[in-house]
Amino acid sequence: MGLERDDRTFDVETIKLALKGHIKEGYTFNPNAELTESDPFYNPTPSLDDQVHVLVCVVNAATVAILDDGDFKKLRDVRVAAQGKRREIPQVAILTHIDEACPEVQRNIKNVYRSKHLKEQMETLSKRLGIQLNCIFLVRNYSHEIETDDDMDTLILSAMRQIIQYGEDYLNDITDEENS
Repeated sequence: MGLERDDRTFDVETIKLALKGHIKEGYTFNPNAELTESDPFYNPTPSLDDQVHVLVCVVNAATVAILDDGDFKKLRDVRVAAQGKRREIPQVAILTHIDEACPEVQRNIKNVYRSKHLKEQMETLSKRLGIQLNCIFLVRNYSHEIETDDDMDTLILSAMRQIIQYGEDYLNDITDEENS
């Protein structure tokens, strides 16, 4: 489910329901059918465990330049829904396939934060999506490697660590608020 140019694209309203925890485990997203309150997968009383604690937008670094205004509008609509009335759900973006987007990184992944091209991709995504630069993480995907690579793992684990930290901070803020 993504920003495909056909009927498989996501429905922003269904994503909003998921953010709030109104979709039960096992639901299959269908862009051609909106989830209603009478649906067996609709959760009328979501608990904190059912709700989203971090919104992660995953974008292929090789496609940032070709995403159109409609794509970014959908992504921004989801971001606005995540802002909520009382508290904003933390939001991050992950740029994947950085080696395909940048030959310099394909040659040596240690050049990832030296790459002007990837910096431009991050700035474009930040500007068009509204996610701060320090919340955009670069990741090289395992695609044909048969052995793990410490440098690739470092990027992946760093992004995961930050996502987990944002989620924990969000939950701690809620808990602190409820105990006050």
